[in-house]
Amino acid sequence: MPDAFIETAYFKDLTNRALLYLQAGYAVHFCGPAGTGKTALAMHIAELLGRPIVTLQGNDEYKPSDLVGGNSGMRRKKLLDNYVHSVWKAEESMDSVWYDGRITHACRNGHTFVYDDFTRSKPETNNVLLSVLQERTLDLSAIQKGEIKLTVHPDFSVILTSNPVEYAGVHVLQDALKDRVITIAIKGLDRESEVAIVASRSGLPWREAARIVDVIRGIRGNDIIKVSIRAAIMVATILATKGSKPVRSNPLFYQILMDVIGSEISYENDGESNSLLSKRIESELDKYTPEDRK
Repeated sequence: MPDAFIETAYFKDLTNRALLYLQAGYAVHFCGPAGTGKTALAMHIAELLGRPIVTLQGNDEYKPSDLVGGNSGMRRKKLLDNYVHSVWKAEESMDSVWYDGRITHACRNGHTFVYDDFTRSKPETNNVLLSVLQERTLDLSAIQKGEIKLTVHPDFSVILTSNPVEYAGVHVLQDALKDRVITIAIKGLDRESEVAIVASRSGLPWREAARIVDVIRGIRGNDIIKVSIRAAIMVATILATKGSKPVRSNPLFYQILMDVIGSEISYENDGESNSLLSKRIESELDKYTPEDRK
């Protein structure tokens, strides 16, 4: 996704719905396959909210303290009292030093919290979100002495993204958290959005970007070969770098498609993979009329 967000009708609809839910006080969860623009959409919406943004990438190794914060080291304080000239009095104390984790920092200051691929963190780690989303309080009692509960700032918002549960390393979203968020399923981008993104990212003219997108979408339509928009972006960027055209008569175009798409799919039999992919690419390229090949 480009730095300047590509807002097609498809993305505008998603944006408007998400903003409505967030303004009503609910967390928004974008769930969908890789390469459908979830992260870029989440960041775009967070920017529209006009608050500072705190981001976090889900990780299976995280513990609750990685989100909330914890004690880091000790602070030593020594007080010397010489009020009476001939008498010295010394007092010494040791206190633990607390640091805010990212979610605590966002809750305390009313920032927008974008938790990307959050289901890659364990469910027990994400349980810290339960009271934040329901009671608007962050429970610190198990981690910090003194401050037991933090009242969430009224401007605090949460935007979550995740891949489907069948992806490797993705945990099942627990029911208690599922009930506290509004999930918007993103199943795939429409053609207009894909072409706009590929043209913007690569610098290719719209027509050439559309040709690459159509080839990739045709290959993606097969039940065996699933290719994300990232493949189209890579193919277009490489062609733009070379100053080459995405036409049937260009052998470099065919080879780039083979290399890029081949990197996204895998089979136990490499020979079978290459043969099937080659046939699919040839089939898609043959769909263009002689005029399209100019």
